[in-house]
Amino acid sequence: MKNFLSFGFVLVSALFLFGCNQVSSIPSPEAQQKVENFVNTHLLGGQGALTIKEFTSEKGLYKFVANANGQEITSYMTKDATFLFPQVINMETYAEEKAAQAEAAQKTQQEKLASIPKTEIPTVELFVMSHCPFGTQIEKGMLPVLDTLGDKVAFELKFVNYAMHQKKEIDEQLVQYCLQKEEPQKLISYLSCFLEAGEGGKCLAEVEIDTDAIETCVAETDEEFGIMADYEDKSTWRGNFPTFAVHDTENQEYGVQGSPTLVINGETVQSARDPKSLLQAVCAGFETQPEECNTDLPSDTPSSGFGYGTSATDSAAAQCG
Repeated sequence: MKNFLSFGFVLVSALFLFGCNQVSSIPSPEAQQKVENFVNTHLLGGQGALTIKEFTSEKGLYKFVANANGQEITSYMTKDATFLFPQVINMETYAEEKAAQAEAAQKTQQEKLASIPKTEIPTVELFVMSHCPFGTQIEKGMLPVLDTLGDKVAFELKFVNYAMHQKKEIDEQLVQYCLQKEEPQKLISYLSCFLEAGEGGKCLAEVEIDTDAIETCVAETDEEFGIMADYEDKSTWRGNFPTFAVHDTENQEYGVQGSPTLVINGETVQSARDPKSLLQAVCAGFETQPEECNTDLPSDTPSSGFGYGTSATDSAAAQCG
C-alpha cells in the first residue's frame, strides 16, 4: 500500500499541471476496470486487492474512492486512463493537515507509553541482529540512554532468532552474548567501539576483554544451542537464513519479527531511534521517574549502519526481518 501511495508522484504532478485536460476520454467503466487491473497487478502484486467504491468525474479527471487492504484511499486518473495520481495534495490545507497529523501521532505515542507496565527498575530488552543497519541504528540511539540511567535500568542485549548477514553475524553475536555474560560492565564500551566500524577484534583489545574467557564461553554456548550445527544444516534454516537460537524462547514469547525489537517491562514498544525519544520510552517504565529522565539528550536520529553520523529521516519502522 505504501508503494501505491508514493508511486510516480513527481512525474504525474507535472503532467497534471501542464496538460491533463488535453486528452480524450474513455468511458468510465473501462477506465475503472483499467485502474483496478493495474493497481492489483503492478502495485499490490497479489498482496491484497483494490476495490473501487466510487468512480466519478471531478476537475477534468476521473476521481475514485477505493478500499485497499482495509484502507480507504481517494485518487485520480486522467480521462484517457493513461496517468494515475495515487496521492493528491491540497496545497491550501496541507500545513494544517500535517500539523494535525503530528499532533495525533504525538497523542498516540503518549498513550502507548502510558500503557507500559511500571516497575521500580525497568527491564529493557533490545533484540537486534549485530550487522543489521537498523539494529545498529537503535543501539547508537540507546547508548546515551544507558549511560544516562546507569544501573537504574536492567538492560539486556538480545538477538533475533535468525541471522540475515552471513556467518560474520553469527560469530559476532556469540562474542557479544558471551561478553555480556562474562564481563557485563564492559558491554557498553565494547558496543560504542563496535558501532563505529564493525571491527570486533579491534574493540575486544581496545576495551581489554579477557578473550580466553570469551572463547571458552563461545564454545560452550555453541554446544548448548547448536549454533554452528544449525548453520551447517540448512534444513534448520528460516528460509534463506540460519537460525540463532540463543534467545529463541524470548523471541517466541514477544513475537519478535525482526531487528530491532524493543521490549520494556515485557511490553513491545515502538519508538523513534534518537536518544531523546528512547529515553522517554524507557522512562515510561518507571514507577517513579528519577531525575535522570529529565536529561536533555540529542533528538537527532542516528544514521543506519556503522558510524556515528545522523539521518535526516526517521526510520522508526524499518527492520531487518
